[in-house]
Amino acid sequence: MTLPTTTEHFHLRQKVTLMVNRYEVVASDGSGAEGPVLAVAQQKRVALKEEVTFYSDEARTQPVFSFKARKRLDLGATYDVLDDQGVPIGWFRKDFGSSLLRSTWHLGTPDGLEATGTERSSNVALARRAWEMLPIVSDLPSPFVFHFDFTAADGTLVLSSERRRSLRDRYDVHVPVASNGWQLDWRMAMAMAVALDALQGR
Repeated sequence: MTLPTTTEHFHLRQKVTLMVNRYEVVASDGSGAEGPVLAVAQQKRVALKEEVTFYSDEARTQPVFSFKARKRLDLGATYDVLDDQGVPIGWFRKDFGSSLLRSTWHLGTPDGLEATGTERSSNVALARRAWEMLPIVSDLPSPFVFHFDFTAADGTLVLSSERRRSLRDRYDVHVPVASNGWQLDWRMAMAMAVALDALQGR
């Protein structure tokens, strides 16, 4: 695999195995067509302290970045995104209070950016919660397609993730370039995109 130095569009697809959740980050030209795999992420299903590692190869021998919870079993835990040397490149956390009605996340980067991401549709958010409360469908995939938009304090869109209709979780992710040329670090974008799926139920 060839890791990008920057990317404006990519796809994310989940691969479920017996012991771990695995994700593939796939290149995109922005039209919906899938290109080569850019990175592979792996999450242990049962862990006291959540951690997901991204690899540059399918054999998972070359870790390139990761995200890890600061605390164990904390509903409002902050997660640090770390490069391959363990140096922080950003953070994110779920806003547990706001997420009771409409899932909300916050992220930040060392250059001072702070952005808030919410489910695009409040109606879908409420319908999804009503569905999840029904015991007879607890093991069925959700029929609702939900999207997240992350915006900075001035309203600038920095990241969006749109779920596709499919049996397995698949997402189209957009990392726009601002008018001044600024763009969210691709590692932060990939980490946040995986977290929106892997940690959404936390």
